[in-house]
Amino acid sequence: MKNRNSVKVSPTLIFILCISSFALGMLFTNRLWPSPEPNSQIISLRRHEQELQVVSNDCANNKSGGPKEDIMEEVHKTHEAIQSLDKTISTLELGMTGNHEGVPRQKAFVVIGINTAFSSRKRRDSVRATWMPQGEKLLQLEREKGIVIRFMIGHSATSKSILDRAIDSEEAQHKDFLRLEHVEGYHELSAKTKIFFSTAVARWDADFYVKVDDDVHVNLGMLATTLARHRSKPRVYMGCMKSGPVLAQKNVKYHEPEYWKFGEEGNKYFRHATGQIYAISKDLATYISINQPILHKYANEDVSLGAWFIGLEVEHIDDRNMCCGTPPDCEWKAQAGNVCIASFDWSCSGICKSVEKIKDVHARCGEGDGAVWSALF
Repeated sequence: MKNRNSVKVSPTLIFILCISSFALGMLFTNRLWPSPEPNSQIISLRRHEQELQVVSNDCANNKSGGPKEDIMEEVHKTHEAIQSLDKTISTLELGMTGNHEGVPRQKAFVVIGINTAFSSRKRRDSVRATWMPQGEKLLQLEREKGIVIRFMIGHSATSKSILDRAIDSEEAQHKDFLRLEHVEGYHELSAKTKIFFSTAVARWDADFYVKVDDDVHVNLGMLATTLARHRSKPRVYMGCMKSGPVLAQKNVKYHEPEYWKFGEEGNKYFRHATGQIYAISKDLATYISINQPILHKYANEDVSLGAWFIGLEVEHIDDRNMCCGTPPDCEWKAQAGNVCIASFDWSCSGICKSVEKIKDVHARCGEGDGAVWSALF
């Protein structure tokens, strides 16, 4: 027995309705939306063409004498197709982020930014003397292995000050700095981190981006080999994950002025990588670059980074080889065949007296100068 409530809709009527809806949408779009940028115009044009193709195909299927489905179901299918296109367009926009000067980005495997300060010349020299290649070897490492290493530093509050000139002189000698559009200051590390990733993404098209402090020892071969194991994953956030207490008391180290946002007094932070060293994949670095103006900065840099990813589909990788202790800890592990990625002292948030001690750490816990060149990744 036929359902008396069912209503047959003419295929011709469906076709006319589809075309009319599309034309009306184009009219409102042109009147209400501002003119897009050149890249956006290309995307918008492609999007309109694809949407028209979706609508035309749906209408053609109805007209061709196929099964006459309810018109609301057809509208639903079209809506799903447009949502899929939106996701594709978002991905394209993500990939277009980068250098606005038209200079092609250099391809790399990993970009390592060593956080440093104006007063840390001796620390930088101690890193250069141990785990960071110099001169032609630094360039060779970029060409042959795709590993880019730079000391990252901003500018002083006074333009062309003696501090800035000292860095300019050091850069002329070593050519291993990445200058940031940032005013240096200890309480501005969250802002510096955002600017570093944005600057690095604009200059290098890398699979991974790493931030490390200048008082941490790193084995480059182990770092690269470990990162390579996660190369196929889209959104990776790797480091030594922790969840320390939210410190509401003033005048203590790592005080959190916005402690009230984390619930009751005595609560802990969400899981985030410790700030001495961490790595993020291309998609996450690009996300920071795109959303830099609206990413909230907490007092502590490592907390800020974790907060930026907390609502995203991100794989948190807790790798304890990125936070080994100094000898004897890293030495015992190296002797057992488990070479550490990074070593430092938790009590000092880096290697204690690193200028004097990092050479000893390198001698006892280093993977060997040839390890990075023979590593397969």
